[in-house]
Amino acid sequence: MLSIDRSIVEAIVAHARRDHPDEACGVVAGPAGSDTPTRHIPMDNAARSMTFYEFDSMEQLRVWREMDDRDEEPVVIYHSHTATEAYPSRTDISFAGEPGAHYLLVSTREPDTEEIRSFRIVDGVVTEEPVRIVDAAVDPHAVQSYMFGQSPATVDYECSGR
Repeated sequence: MLSIDRSIVEAIVAHARRDHPDEACGVVAGPAGSDTPTRHIPMDNAARSMTFYEFDSMEQLRVWREMDDRDEEPVVIYHSHTATEAYPSRTDISFAGEPGAHYLLVSTREPDTEEIRSFRIVDGVVTEEPVRIVDAAVDPHAVQSYMFGQSPATVDYECSGR
């Protein structure tokens, strides 16, 4: 499962919409070994194509070196599909070179809706995974669901003594 902050997803979708009709691409870095995406890095699509994306080799080298210097790794590699569903193409699968990464796809084919899906791609095998969007501004220990006008007579909110 990919757990990713809502603000990062919104930035990825905005990047995809901004670059439409060309495919957008980028990386979300996170602390090495954490599987936690924390830093959004939009990149240029060197192919400038509606059907293909390619990182600019110099930009990729710079970004990967920067991640290495910060003890980060690419947790998410993302790109958009402009006219098709958010599912990896044969080309996407053949170029997937980070077996530990989540491959996030955004379809911008519909102007008013977002289709966001995540996949693991290892040795040419594609496995879809759930995407859990979290809100870092919300205390994860706070009560996030309510039952109004319902029984039982007693309610235990499991509040910590903080």
